[in-house]
Amino acid sequence: MALKTRHWDRRGDGGLTFTELGFGTAPLGNLYRAITDDEADAILQAAWDAGVRYYDTAPLYGLGLSETRLNRFLRDKPRDEYVLSTKVGRYLVPATAESRDGHGKWFDVPNRREVYDYSYDGVMRSIEHSFARLGVDRFDILFAHDIDVPNQGSRANVHAKVDQLQAGGYHALERLRGEGAIKAFGAGVNEWQVCQQLAERGDYDLFLLAGRYTLLEQHALDTFLPLCEARGIGIVTGGPYNSGILATGPKPGAFYDYDPAPQDVLDRVAAIERVCDAHGVRLVDAAFQFPLLHPATVSVIPGGQGTSEMEGNLQAARAEIPEALWADLKDQGLLRGDAPT
Repeated sequence: MALKTRHWDRRGDGGLTFTELGFGTAPLGNLYRAITDDEADAILQAAWDAGVRYYDTAPLYGLGLSETRLNRFLRDKPRDEYVLSTKVGRYLVPATAESRDGHGKWFDVPNRREVYDYSYDGVMRSIEHSFARLGVDRFDILFAHDIDVPNQGSRANVHAKVDQLQAGGYHALERLRGEGAIKAFGAGVNEWQVCQQLAERGDYDLFLLAGRYTLLEQHALDTFLPLCEARGIGIVTGGPYNSGILATGPKPGAFYDYDPAPQDVLDRVAAIERVCDAHGVRLVDAAFQFPLLHPATVSVIPGGQGTSEMEGNLQAARAEIPEALWADLKDQGLLRGDAPT
């Protein structure tokens, strides 16, 4: 079965066609464990052979390793056959093995240190470095990366970075879009509130929102997603499994938001899983398909470091979910009544 696609054309310039299953490449940067170049190629090839045509990367992922691995794989692929996004807001500088960033998170990666910079010059420097690492002549989308409390440390720091972006980097992104160097721009963050703040201050096209519109969380329906619908803003859903628990189920040690899941989350996922079981549906399939029911969603990009994870994502992307499952989740108070289903 071919992967389904979604066409997005907010500006009336032809837009972009996304596969509903996209490829988030953080695992290619040796996230939490090292994989070989051959293993990285194998999972990329499996995705390509299955029809995946949207690839998202970032300088952060493996301190440039993800981008260089994508370069090798995409080099012989016709540029018009895939959609490519990377991120701005931090650029990389050389470091020693001891002073490099990401110890304990990124393994066997280049010795580099990240510098947050959402200014005009910072965005231009970041994209110049990404062009060199990826070896392409254009990006389809640039996302301002990680303007959120988990990465910036406080709400005051987030506001300062938003101000820096709007005063500087935003104008670089507007220029790049106007010149045709990119099709679209937005932000890739872990908080829908920041996305709304940016959308209210600028002409943003797309947001990559990680973990904030899932089977477990639908607060983005309050104000942000209606704003996206009204303005034609597209949503790429990252983290559809909330760091793992919606894929693994509520087993001991299951992860939620990058930490062991608290008991109330374990209990809620167990209740959701019971409803899925009653309809003969895998929890992970329902978790993947749920964000796609919202009309603003253009693609879902779960992670995966091996071909087995890719096969699981492909199965989830092709799953058919009975409408009665969503109705039962709503009846039991496990899904918001206003969630599109």
